[in-house]
Amino acid sequence: MSATLLDGKAFAATLRSKVSEHVSGLKETHGITPGLAVVLVGEDPASEVYVRNKARQTVETGMQSFEHRLPAETSEADLLALIDQLNNDPAVHGILVQLPLPGHMNADLVINAIEPAKDVDGFHISNVGLLGTGQKAMVPCTPLGCLMLLRDHLGSLSGLNAVVVGRSNIVGKPMAQLLLGDSCTVTIAHSRTKGIEALCRSADILVAAVGRPEMIKGDWIKSGATVIDVGINRIDAPEKGLREDGTVKTRLVGDVDFDSAVQIAAAITPVPGGVGPMTIACLLANTVTACCRANGLPEPQGLTA
Repeated sequence: MSATLLDGKAFAATLRSKVSEHVSGLKETHGITPGLAVVLVGEDPASEVYVRNKARQTVETGMQSFEHRLPAETSEADLLALIDQLNNDPAVHGILVQLPLPGHMNADLVINAIEPAKDVDGFHISNVGLLGTGQKAMVPCTPLGCLMLLRDHLGSLSGLNAVVVGRSNIVGKPMAQLLLGDSCTVTIAHSRTKGIEALCRSADILVAAVGRPEMIKGDWIKSGATVIDVGINRIDAPEKGLREDGTVKTRLVGDVDFDSAVQIAAAITPVPGGVGPMTIACLLANTVTACCRANGLPEPQGLTA
């Protein structure tokens, strides 16, 4: 048996198309253009690429993109002042501060300075609390993308056993809350969980978000399970040869050993091309949702949990 591949790249393209339709409707009917502000402090190469992709896709869906690039030596006070300015700008409906921040800044303080209604990353403590109590929140983008893929493939998730491997505030914990909201029976596992292999084998839905390359093997997976691999890890790939500088080439892998898992699971997300493309698409969706809420308009269907 070989698992069905859950194509996050194709799903994300469909989601961006829906976002574009909603943006067009807001412009034509209400004269409103959703706006997303992204703040980048410093010159982290991975963050640079990510921010560039966010800006490009924001414009492609018809929204306004506001980029703020600050030098690494920017003071925390100056960053907080910029966030306050964006909080009070009616043209900005979503604010995202790209992590990681330079070491002299308190990331929690910065994130919690964002107006919760504009916190399209869903990291503000108010949104965390709202999600945890089943109230209307801004939902973190990566878990939201995972939920959309699961609903699309499985339909109803009610009554299914779900195991989330990883307990981060960004993915593991909100993922568990979203699965609970869809009436799954949810267990969170982590690096210190005893009997983790057997626990994973009990899962109808297995979400891997632990940040360890190929940790979850095929024999950890229940036959017929749906596997969502959130991990993006770069490992050496000697089989690909050497670069011009003599270093070993690398390849991307997930937290799941794909080659063994694909023979057991009923469905699985590939890495790359699975969960990754969903994150920016859900960020755009969250911005439209935030815009509608800010203007007292009905929430767009299919863009949030």
